[in-house]
Amino acid sequence: MLFEIVHRTDYRYGHAAREACVEARLTPPALPTQEILSHSLQFNPSMNCSHYEDSFGNNVTFYAMALRHDRLSVVNTLSVRTHEPRLDHGALDVSCAEARQIFASELTNIFDYLQPTSAVPTGGEAKIWARQFFAGRHPLREGLHGLNSAIHSKFSYKPGTTENSTPLEMVWKQKEGVCQDFAHVMLSVLRTAGIPARYICGYIESGPPEGGGLLGSMATHAWVEALLPGMTWVALDPTNNQWCGVRHVTVSYGRDFRDAAPVRGIFKGSGPQGLKVKVTMRRMPEKR
Repeated sequence: MLFEIVHRTDYRYGHAAREACVEARLTPPALPTQEILSHSLQFNPSMNCSHYEDSFGNNVTFYAMALRHDRLSVVNTLSVRTHEPRLDHGALDVSCAEARQIFASELTNIFDYLQPTSAVPTGGEAKIWARQFFAGRHPLREGLHGLNSAIHSKFSYKPGTTENSTPLEMVWKQKEGVCQDFAHVMLSVLRTAGIPARYICGYIESGPPEGGGLLGSMATHAWVEALLPGMTWVALDPTNNQWCGVRHVTVSYGRDFRDAAPVRGIFKGSGPQGLKVKVTMRRMPEKR
């Protein structure tokens, strides 16, 4: 499928800010599942930017504004063609016990994706789910599918019930939240079960659910990739109870939402800050 995507982030200050620094993880990677046809990232007020690759492989754009300004906008525009993922069925059929043995021999390469973070603690209630879905003889495919479906059915999607600072323990308790929370729940269970997993931030096709759209589609979306014994990743979206496909576009990776945040930064000033984020994703006809 061919998509055009515009992601706009607007900051407004109550009083002019004296300076601001922004890290943008908004350059989507080229993958077998996505072909980036065009991409532009614009800041207003404009300023020369620097670029680097972080430890998770994200392309980061660093912006610094040292002049007074009362507004800052970041506009990410891209054209992307997506392709159906090719699942490694042999790896998915490996038992959970055998998969853990294979991962044990690769610890130096996957250590970060097995460890708890402040946003994604392991153990606790996640231990019960890990035992349920990733018992030794269970195939990985069965465990991943079961966990994805369980999060979708047991947790309610309710925007506004959580914030970035809401502890995962509270999400487990109230059984509601948004895509970020559901991704964190899934990561906690997978890592507790000894399955390396990473957080993905990206875009999904817009539209109302009754018209075939996906939940969480009016802003950036979050899902999870689990590592398979063949050292390839497979993506699942617990918010929408599906294995990710041609309607998902990956932008950034990390251990949790902090690592993969599309835009983050600081400003220096005395007034409050307002933030608006809008994503539009249009399916385009292919030229013949």
